Amino acid sequence: MTYGELHTANEPWRVTFSHRLAHSPERVWEAITEAEHLDTWFPTRIIGDRVAGAPLRFEFRNGEGDDFEGEMLVFEPPHRLALRWGDEILRFDIRPDGDGSVLDVDVSFDDKGKASRDAAGWHVCLDDLGAHLNGETRHDTTDEKDRWRSVHDHYVATFPPEASTIGPPAGM
Repeated sequence: MTYGELHTANEPWRVTFSHRLAHSPERVWEAITEAEHLDTWFPTRIIGDRVAGAPLRFEFRNGEGDDFEGEMLVFEPPHRLALRWGDEILRFDIRPDGDGSVLDVDVSFDDKGKASRDAAGWHVCLDDLGAHLNGETRHDTTDEKDRWRSVHDHYVATFPPEASTIGPPAGM
């Protein structure tokens, strides 16, 4: 996957990713909305109705953090999904591309200092999504930490210094 890009021109700051996948938009949609797929790549469980306006609860599987609230903002199968994930807005747009699709992901940050840290986290998550869609399994936490550190170093080096004032999450 290519690295995410930081957009600082407006508030809030945003990191965007564009990922070409060799799977139909419908298959990608399933992977970003259905619990059995989300468990393989998304950092939390998503509890709540899959309908715009529904309140959501995000629960960490292994106690990595405190559970928190959000909201389903957009739910337009099989192309657009947006949700409030704590204080961030996550947008997922899927478009057909030949025999596959392109997944565009946009993550906004109210706290600019965590942009590098969280960009690295979403980078690893989206890599895991691609692996899941390709039938690969990734459950090695040491490998995940190594992959996170590697991409985090990239983001710290390429993003402005104020995007890296908040360090790695616990355990990284």
